[in-house]
Amino acid sequence: MKMATLTSEFFRRTRWHCASFSFPVSALYVFFLITAKVGFAVADNVTGMKLLEAGMRRENLALLAIPVAPIQILLPVIISKHTGGKRPLNVYFKAYPYRLLLGLVFMILVHWTYQVKNPDGTFPLYYYAVIVLVYAVYQVTLYSSFVSSVAFCARVSDPAVGGTYMTLLNTVSNLGSSWPATVALWMVDSLTFKHCVGASMGWLHCSSTEDKNMCSSQKGTCVTTIDGYNIEMVFCIALGFLWLLYARRKANWLQSLPQSAWKCT
Repeated sequence: MKMATLTSEFFRRTRWHCASFSFPVSALYVFFLITAKVGFAVADNVTGMKLLEAGMRRENLALLAIPVAPIQILLPVIISKHTGGKRPLNVYFKAYPYRLLLGLVFMILVHWTYQVKNPDGTFPLYYYAVIVLVYAVYQVTLYSSFVSSVAFCARVSDPAVGGTYMTLLNTVSNLGSSWPATVALWMVDSLTFKHCVGASMGWLHCSSTEDKNMCSSQKGTCVTTIDGYNIEMVFCIALGFLWLLYARRKANWLQSLPQSAWKCT
């Protein structure tokens, strides 16, 4: 009977927690989590695809993660020393603009990939060294954001409902990573414009499979005029900086709230 009472109380408080998203504090933080990663959608999800398109082999791209693995292990330990106080999101907003600007570096890196590619399809060693260096720096900004966000979730989570509070916040954070990735991958082809060069039939577009087949039949080659990757990257970075201007003030307010403001009551 006592166990049944405790279980009933747990679910009652958990239901109140789910309903608490209607309160201004929780609703604001949910909005924060869902929109925070829009600025990184292209850098995180499309850059690797563009490197493969530029000629890098899939296995080589996967192997580049090995030198960065020690950094990924040590970074959370190092960063956690700076996120243990009352304002863990300060680290998040210090790393945020650098992570956005690294998107421009990725964009330059993709264009550079075409230039340094050898005639036999391989790449020089210094190219891989630059890739690893840029990726390592990006991991620093990424883990700074991740650890500080998790630290804030842990600080505001109500221990009365165990890990349910923090799990729900992390689920919302994962949603904030998933939907921008889906949109970015879906839009990149729609924003890319190609035309046919060398065809005997004159000006041809390459906007569809039929157009590409027509170009090939006319002994032409589809050449990219406007790369949707560049358009998306610049647009997302601009959105990221606009989000930063708005969210920094709101985050300072959220961090100044007492623990009681986040209780499941």
